[in-house]
Order: sequence, then C-alpha cells, then structure tokens
Amino acid sequence: MKYYIGIDLGGTNIVAGVVDEQYNILAKASTKTNCPRPDREIARDMAKMAIQAVENAKLTMDQIEWIGIGTPGIANSRDGIIEYSNNLGFVNTPMVKYIQEDIDKPVFVENDANAAAYGEFVAGAAKGANNAVCITLGTGVGGGIIIDGKIYAGSNFAGAEIGHTVISVDGPQCTCGRKGCFEVFSSATGLIRMTKESMAKNPDSSMHKLVAERSGKVSARIAFDAMRMGDAAAKAVVDDYIKYLAAGITNTINTFQPDILCIGGGVCNEGDALLLPVKELAAKEVYTRNSKQNAQIVIAKLGNDAGIIGAAFLGNAQ
Repeated sequence: MKYYIGIDLGGTNIVAGVVDEQYNILAKASTKTNCPRPDREIARDMAKMAIQAVENAKLTMDQIEWIGIGTPGIANSRDGIIEYSNNLGFVNTPMVKYIQEDIDKPVFVENDANAAAYGEFVAGAAKGANNAVCITLGTGVGGGIIIDGKIYAGSNFAGAEIGHTVISVDGPQCTCGRKGCFEVFSSATGLIRMTKESMAKNPDSSMHKLVAERSGKVSARIAFDAMRMGDAAAKAVVDDYIKYLAAGITNTINTFQPDILCIGGGVCNEGDALLLPVKELAAKEVYTRNSKQNAQIVIAKLGNDAGIIGAAFLGNAQ
C-alpha cells in the first residue's frame, strides 16, 4: 500500500491528512493558520502537521511517497512557488523549498480550488470523467478544471477563475474590481446579500423570524428555509439565486463542455431544492441542448476532504 500527504492550507486553518492509494484518509492533524505572520512560520507549521498526521496514522515518513499542498492564490506548480495569495499575504513564497527543508520528500503545490477539483475527479462526483469542471460556492466562487485528466491552470497558473466571469455588466461591485461577476451573485456571500436586501423590503417576511431564532445571523440557509415555510419573498430570493447560478453554470458548460460539472460548498447542502431547478434551467439554455451528449450537473461528494485528497494525489496530476 502506498501513502501520501495532502495539506489543505487555508486562511483560517492548516489541515494535513494521510491518504492511502484507495483515496481513504487515514488520519489528520490541524492547527490555526494565524495570519498574518511570516510565510516561513506558516510553512513550518504545515510541516509539523504533516509529521503529526503521519504519527496519528501510525506510519513513518519513510512510508510516504510525496506531499501535496492546496493553497489559496496563484500557485506556480512548475517552480513550487506561491506567487500571490492575498488571504495569506504571500508574494513569491518558495513553499516547496520551505517544506523540503523540514521534510525530505517530493512536494507539489497547486491552487486549492484546483486541488479540490482533482479530488472530486479521482475519488468523488467527477470520478470516471475525462473532462470535468468543479465549482465551489463558498465565500466566493472557486473553479477547478480538469482536461484530459490533467489540471488546467493556464499559461500563468491563474486559470479557472470562473467566479470572475461577468453575469451582469452593471451588476453589484465585486471585490476583484469588476461589476456583476458570477461570484457576486452565486457565492454564499451573494445569497446572503440578496437575502438581506429582500428582508429590508419585506418586513413581514418569515425570514426575520428565522434570523431572530438563530442569534440574529443571516446565513445562506435563511431564504431556502423560509421558502419551505411558504414565504413568497424568500422564494423570490431563491429563484433569483438559482437563475444566476444556472446562468454561470451554462456559461461554463458552453465554454468547456465537460463530461461532468460538479458544484460544491455549503449552499449545496440544500440538495435537490438547488440542483433540480439549476439542471432544468441549464438544460434549456445550454448551447448543446439538442445534442445527444451533454454535461452532467451533479453535487460534489467529498466535502471538506476534497482538498486533502486532491492535494495528496498532485504527484499524478503533473
């Protein structure tokens, strides 16, 4: 049996996992990222978590084939450098070099959304596909693209920024500087914004009651839960959200024509209430609607483990 280490580096947590060749996570270790601080310190903690995860799996480092890292930002997988990550404060961080100073193993680095997409490709909802796209609906909209079994990162390692394709030219301001991005409408953040806007216009909506019951916090679940209670204003929010999400997904399918397009992130916990109407709209709008073969739209299977599993197998993705 072969074993690999996958590290999911995030702005909040560092999580390392030991994964076997059948894609099972045997053990994990985690710590806070504690940004901002020097990149070398963060790298040292990543190495510590990798070593701890191996110990937790009751293995030795001699049994590990390689280490893979999924990171936010632009990850130059050829040179082993994180060129830029605004969340982590990294600029041209030589991450592979840093990790290898602490652990003498091959090390690979990739953008976190790409790593998660690769995880779904090798072991999750996109398993068996040749071409796949994975879209994550979180704080933003992340994208990962697999073409002929390989991660597509573009000529400058910044490819797959699907969230920053524009849905509405004069739409709300996006943090990237453009207006009306897919991310503005279809991220969990976008859904929360639309929910708040509707609540302000509809003081009698049951969304207010749900928020009050949940410590006053507006979450991405509020509109869906209120819709299930028969609230018309909440249903309008959900319908708008699904309309924009289906538009972005249709654009992506029209561009890449993957075998499978999987969507992940917390919003996807809504299951069929989200998936079925998105599939229905996309089927009507996709350019290839009259073709015999079209992309399957599915919900991601691996959850938070996708990044660890995908990172662990980056040695096969090069």
